[in-house]
Order: sequence, then C-alpha cells, then structure tokens
Amino acid sequence: MKLFHMVMRLSACWALVLIAGCAGGAGKPGTPAAGGSRGEVMTESDEPDSRRRARIRLELATNYFQQGQTNVALDELKQALVADPTFADAYNLRGLVYMRLNDNALAEESFRRAMALNPRDGDVLHNYAWLLCLQARYSESSSIFERAIASPSYGGQATSLTMHGICQVRAGRNAEGERSLLQAFELDAGNPVTGYHLANLLFQRGDLPRAQFYIRRLNNSDLANAETLWLGIKVERALASREAMAQLAGQLKKRFPQSREAAAYDKGAFNE
Repeated sequence: MKLFHMVMRLSACWALVLIAGCAGGAGKPGTPAAGGSRGEVMTESDEPDSRRRARIRLELATNYFQQGQTNVALDELKQALVADPTFADAYNLRGLVYMRLNDNALAEESFRRAMALNPRDGDVLHNYAWLLCLQARYSESSSIFERAIASPSYGGQATSLTMHGICQVRAGRNAEGERSLLQAFELDAGNPVTGYHLANLLFQRGDLPRAQFYIRRLNNSDLANAETLWLGIKVERALASREAMAQLAGQLKKRFPQSREAAAYDKGAFNE
C-alpha cells in the first residue's frame, strides 16, 4: 500500500501532489501496529478484519485521488474510517483531499488525528508542515518539518528538507533556506524541485556561477520545463553567456511556445 506525500512542483506542468510509496506506516504487514507500539511485528494473519476492510477502501481512495476524482476518494475514505476509526493512513490521505478542496480547517483536523494515532509518521508530519507553510504559519511549520526530518524510520528526508527550505525562504530566512536546500541536494541531487529553488535563491542573491551550475544541471535533464528554462535564460543573460542564452531560448520557444515564460522572453521582460 502507498503512503501519501505532499510535494510542491514548479508550476502546473508538474503536479502539486505526488503519491509516493514509502517504507513504514501504521497497520501494514511487517510494521508495528498504529500508535507506534514496539511489540511484535504485525503480519497479514494478525491484521484485524476491520483494518483489512479499511485498507482496501484506502487503496481505492488512493486510486481515485490520483485520477483527480476527489469526491469519490473522500467517500471511500469515509467508509475506510467507519471500518477502522484508528487508521492513521486514512486520515493522512483525507488531509490531502481537503487540501485539494481548499478546506484548510478539515485538512488540519485530519493531519492532527493521524499524528495522534502515529506521532512518528514522517509522511503525516511532512504533509501537515506543508499545510502550515501554505498558511504562512512558518514557525509552526518549521518545527513540524524538523520532527519529520529527525524521524529515524522516515525515508523522505530529502523531500522534507527541500520543502522546509522553500518555507524558510518564504519566511525571509534565506540563509537557513539555502542550508536546507543544500542538504536536500546532497541526499537527492536528481530532485528537480530542489535544483530549481536552489538555483533561483542563488540567482536572486547574485551568486551567478553557482546558480548556473544548478540550473544547467536541471535544464540538461529530461525534467526541464518552461520555468526552469526561463530561469536558465536569466542566469546566462546575467553572466553575458549569449550563446547559452540563445540555445535555452530556442528550447523554450520550440517546446513551450504558449507559455507565459515564452511571452516574457519575446517582450524582453527579464525581471518577471
């Protein structure tokens, strides 16, 4: 079964929510029971019928959520929680559903219920921290991100470091944000969100050679999009690298001719 992880992408070209399979979680075979018990490991034969029924409903809800059928996913989650009101994973996905529906109050209530059931679940902590960040509750968000990153069983430290760094920059704590993004890059150099935000932060402060390193690395991969190419153009322009700038502009106009970045390039609006 999959757990659920909120990831910010650069634009609508990259989906806002990534459903990521992660190790660990409440009530799955081979992991401790909900609530963080360190007793015997639960296997499939130990799984109560109520949890089995809830898990099947959660799997259905996951599929509907991935397909954008939010209301159907929410209905499946309601049924999962009727079957097993202690299923932390269901509350976690319910929080993401309500985030998609822009209902922050119900999203927060869902994540808090999941945290109460499984306080060390890094995915829940990550998702709740990002919700707080979106509401500009930066101090609370930072504290929760730090808990997620410190969780020994959590496999998403690189992603949480990236999102923590983005939130720190939003809060005006650029030096701390850069440290978090650099740590994330060390753990996962292939994450495009990390590379973009690190390059953009360095560009904004005038550290052009380092910004060029990170954005070139991203634009030379299959993950480049209009936003990354536009940042690359601005970096190369600032460095007076005319040939590299022209090459990126050609890619932008060929691959993303209707993008706002292509329009900005045509207008010479390099401060956008």
